[in-house]
Order: sequence, then C-alpha cells, then structure tokens
Amino acid sequence: MSERAHLLTEQINPNSINLDQLDTPALVELFCDEDALVVPAVRTARLAIAQAIDRVALALGRGHRLFYIGAGTSGRLGVLDASECPPTFCTAPEQVQGIIAGGVSALTRSVEGAEDDPLAGAADLAARHLEAGDVVVGISAGGTAPYVLGALGYARQVSAATVFVACVPTEQIPAQWDIEIRVPVGAEILAGSTRLKAGTATKLVLNMLSTGAMVRLGKTCGNLMVDVAVTNQKLYDRAARILTTLTELERAQAIQLLEASGRRVKVALLMHWSGQRAELCAEVLSANGGLLPVALQRLQQR
Repeated sequence: MSERAHLLTEQINPNSINLDQLDTPALVELFCDEDALVVPAVRTARLAIAQAIDRVALALGRGHRLFYIGAGTSGRLGVLDASECPPTFCTAPEQVQGIIAGGVSALTRSVEGAEDDPLAGAADLAARHLEAGDVVVGISAGGTAPYVLGALGYARQVSAATVFVACVPTEQIPAQWDIEIRVPVGAEILAGSTRLKAGTATKLVLNMLSTGAMVRLGKTCGNLMVDVAVTNQKLYDRAARILTTLTELERAQAIQLLEASGRRVKVALLMHWSGQRAELCAEVLSANGGLLPVALQRLQQR
C-alpha cells in the first residue's frame, strides 16, 4: 500500500463503486448528491476561514502581500482567485499573487513532477522577495504536496504568516502552520480526482478569503464593488449602475459623474456626497486608506 493510500482524498467512494455502469441521469444525480456535501464541510472550517480573512486583511492593509501557492488544480485555483482581484477590487497586480508549481505553462497542461520539489516552492517565493508581514496560503488537497510544504516552510523562515488549505483531517496530516483550514469533503466520485469535490471546496474557501479581506479593507459599499476597475464596457455599465444605486442619480447624470471622476467609482461618490472636486476627493481617499466613510468625514470637515 502506498503511503498516500490512507488519505481521505485518495480513498474509494463506496457510493460510486458502479460508476461506469450508471446511465447518464443517474451519473448526474450522483454528482449532485456528492457535491451537496461540500458546503457543510466548508462550514465546519468557518472559524479558521474567518481567522485567515482577518490576518490577510491586516497584512494587505499594512502594505504587505498575499500569495497563493499550489500544484495542479490547487495551484490553478489560487492563480484564478488572485487574477480576479485587480478587476474586482482595483488591487495592484503584485498585491495578491498566485503561484503554481511548474510556472505559467502548468496553467494549461500538467508539468510532471513539479509538485514533488520542496526547494522549488521555496525558490518561487524567494524570487518574489517574500518578507515578514506577507501571508502565504499553501493549497494542497491531500496535504502532502512537497512543493507546497517547502513553500510554507520557507515562509515561516522569513516570518511570513502561513495558512494551510487542505481536504484531509489533522489526524491524517498533523497541523503545523499558523492557520489551518481543513475541509474534509470525503472520497471523490472518481477516486483521487481532487479537481472534483476538493477543488470545489477549495474554490469556495478562496472566494471567502479574498472577498472577505477586501470587504474588511473597505473595497465595498454594502454589497457593491465600489473599487471596480472600469476596464471594459461591462464594467463601465456596472460602475454606472453602482452610482445610480448609491446616489439615486439618473443614468445620464451618473455617467457624467463617472467621467468627471476619471472613471473611479469611489471618487465619484465622494464628489457627489461632498461637492468637492475629483483631485481633492482622490487625495483624501488615498490618505485614508481608501475607506469611503472616513474620507467623506474628512471632506465634510473642510
């Protein structure tokens, strides 16, 4: 028996023993039944997820960075989440970074053996000048990827915060990192294929980490993405709708305000609420950490 065979992510699912004999409707029904187990499993990790959100928000608020690092599906999910932060929250590209074993080419095809090198994980973080205050989220469905563990070990050496996301319980892979997010979703329908339930669970966790941290950093107003980067027509339309919602302006007026602000939704809101010019609103917003309520209060005191 291999040393990984005992892992929950490698075990055989008794509910799918006859997988190759099911008709297609029954196959889909089985997927639905198994996927329904994912959200309850994620919920069991809610306290650890909340702790990680606060740690990430604190780091980003102090000018540090968030790194996701993983191999295979885990790495791709990290890169995906990181790549969505600039358009959604107008973050700088270097603020949230995704790193995958094997480099960029591994995003579209398997790079054999890339996950087996712990030194490569450390080297990839060192190449990005990881430093104390940064946060490293190591993602490994089975909890054993040497590349990820090597990266987390290096992060600890430089006093960066370490967060571990895995789909195996601590009795199988003992805890050793600052924050451990364990989401034991059970054996996969296709034994060992952790792009399935484990991948879904990982995506849910990363959604919460990045979105939760950005909410804590004032990147939203209510549930509206007021820091959206207006880089295409869809996002331009969304920005205009956000302004009409929060200001009760007509669409034409909202667009005029958006243009006057330099297509910066937060600046446009401050201009509308305070009556001040765009340059001053942007200056005060920047000086107050991008926090709308605080910036507005400062402007109203002028």
